[in-house]
Amino acid sequence: MGRAPALVAVAHGSRDPRSAATVAELVAEVRRQRPGLDVRLSFLDLSAPRLPDVLDAVAADGHRRAVVVPLLLGHAFHASVDVPGAVTQAAARLPGLDIAISPVLGGHRGLSAAALRRLEAVAGPLHDPGLGVVLAAIGSSHAPANAAVADVVAGWTRRFGWHGGGPAFATTTAPTVSDAVAALRASGARRVAVAQWILAPGLLPDRIVRDATAAGALVGAPLGADPDVARAVLARYDTRIAARPIPGHLIA
Repeated sequence: MGRAPALVAVAHGSRDPRSAATVAELVAEVRRQRPGLDVRLSFLDLSAPRLPDVLDAVAADGHRRAVVVPLLLGHAFHASVDVPGAVTQAAARLPGLDIAISPVLGGHRGLSAAALRRLEAVAGPLHDPGLGVVLAAIGSSHAPANAAVADVVAGWTRRFGWHGGGPAFATTTAPTVSDAVAALRASGARRVAVAQWILAPGLLPDRIVRDATAAGALVGAPLGADPDVARAVLARYDTRIAARPIPGHLIA
């Protein structure tokens, strides 16, 4: 067996230092779960270190292979354009480093497990037919990414027998958190709680908390450095390696 490929986790980045700190805690949890694996943190923008610099360092440290794991909850613009673009540029200048890209974290059951724990921490037992739940995400111009959020909360609603559940978004995508909370109340939900489908705190998550609180809804914390989120990161890394060897410079 040769040296295992480096795991390069890449987050979007934020001007809010809480975001980078939370992502760093998550990467530390990934390292704790997989001792001996070279796990590195990087960002696309706004925070340091940037993905190209980290890939340069991975190559300089003698790695021949790396797997970039996007710390993204949906497959939208960042996953389809930004990450592959940065990796393609890195591969062109690092001929000795084979780079692959894993799928995003969205779709792994660990994310739901983490989000539901945070929801239960503020809402109490989840098997409540009078409960309405809003799953709040950042939102995307890519409709399938928004639909995936709706699918998650619909599955939860069936599983726990809630009065109702629906998505909400912090950006221009509708509905807003305020509108989603109001709709559940109007439909007869006895109480409403908001779960965050967001990795780390920041300016947009603050808006979700503010709007949920103003609407009188309970609101859970972002996913953060939850052990199940770390397991999702490692699962995406393992799946990418198991899919096939990494013979080229860019395999997504």
